[in-house]
Amino acid sequence: MHRLIWILPCGFALVIAFLSHQPRLPFGASLPAPWDKVAHLTAYAVLAWSLDLALRRTRHDLPIYRRHLAVFLAVALFGLTDELHQAFIPGREPSGWDLVADACGAVLGLAVGSRGALVGRRGLADASWWRGDRERPDAKRPLILVADAHWQEDLTGLREATRQHPEADWLFLGDLFDVWVGLPGMEREAQRAFLWWVDERRQAGRWVGLWLGNREYFLDGHAARFSLMGEGVGGCLPSELLAWEHGDLVNAADRRYRLWNLVSRSGFLWLVGRLLPKGTAQALANRLERVLRTTNRAYKVAFPEAAFREAAADWGGRWTFVTGHFHTHHVQGRAVALPWAHEGAFWVWREGRLEPLSSC
Repeated sequence: MHRLIWILPCGFALVIAFLSHQPRLPFGASLPAPWDKVAHLTAYAVLAWSLDLALRRTRHDLPIYRRHLAVFLAVALFGLTDELHQAFIPGREPSGWDLVADACGAVLGLAVGSRGALVGRRGLADASWWRGDRERPDAKRPLILVADAHWQEDLTGLREATRQHPEADWLFLGDLFDVWVGLPGMEREAQRAFLWWVDERRQAGRWVGLWLGNREYFLDGHAARFSLMGEGVGGCLPSELLAWEHGDLVNAADRRYRLWNLVSRSGFLWLVGRLLPKGTAQALANRLERVLRTTNRAYKVAFPEAAFREAAADWGGRWTFVTGHFHTHHVQGRAVALPWAHEGAFWVWREGRLEPLSSC
C-alpha cells in the first residue's frame, strides 16, 4: 500500500509536463511576469514535497540529507529537461529565470515537508532513519549499553569491558565522541580505532548497534560495519520489547535545537563539507567540537519530565524505553535515561532488566 504514494509525485510531474508543452495555458489563460515565475515556484514546490513524502513513506534507510539531495537533484533535472523541450514548442520560450524559480520551489517544498520535525513528536519519524538488523542473533546474550561516552583520544572502558564480557553484544546510544563527522579530513584516529574495534566484534559474531546522537554527523557511510545504525527516533529490538533514542529530540520545547538539528544535517552542509580541503575540514571539526561542549545546557539543567513520559508513551506500557543525552540517571516506570558513560560507566540489558554493568 505504501507504494501507492508514488502516484502523487508521478501525477504532479505529468501535469507539469503537459501544461508546459502546450502553446498556451488552458482556456486561454495567461500569466504575466512575475506571476509566471510564482506559478513555476508553486508547481515545483508541490512536486518536491510530494516526491519527498513518497521517499519518507517507502525508504526508512535514507538519512534526511541524502533524501533531500536526491529530491532536489531530481526536481532540478526535471525542470531543466522541461525547459529544454520548450525550445521546440511554438509559442513557448525557455527561460533561465524559470529554472531559478524551479530550484527555489524545490527548496520550498523540502522546507514545508520538514516542518513536522520542528514541533511535537509526530513529525520526528520523517526525519529519522535506520539500516540493518533489528533482531539480535541470540537475545539471551547480555547487551551492553553505552550512552554519551564523549571519548577524546582514549576509548575509556571499552577494552576493559570487552575483556570482561567477551560474549556480550553492544548498543551505543550516541555522543561517543565530543564530535564525530563522517567526512574526509574530519575523522580522527580514535574514531578509526573504534571502527576497528567494531570490526573485531562483528567478526567474533557479536551484534553491534550505533544510534547517532547530536554530536554525530553524516556517519551513514559506516552503516555496513554495524549490525544496526540509525538516527532520530524509532530505535528498537521488537522481540525484546526494548526501544531507544539518543534523547536530544525528546524536549519539544527546544525548537532552536531542533532547527539546528535539521540544518546541521542538511544536504547543503554535507556538500560544503565534501568540498572543503582537508586542513580546513579538520579546523572546522575542531571548532565544532569546542562549540558543542557548551551547547544546549539550558535544556539539560531541568529534566523534561512531561516530554520524557510522552516519548516513552509512544511505545506503550510493556516496552522498556531508554535514552542517553541528559547525563543523569532518571527512571519513570519502564523509561530510563542512562547516566553519562564516563570512565567506563556502562549499563547492561539482560533478561528484560537494565542494570549497571559493574553490578553484573
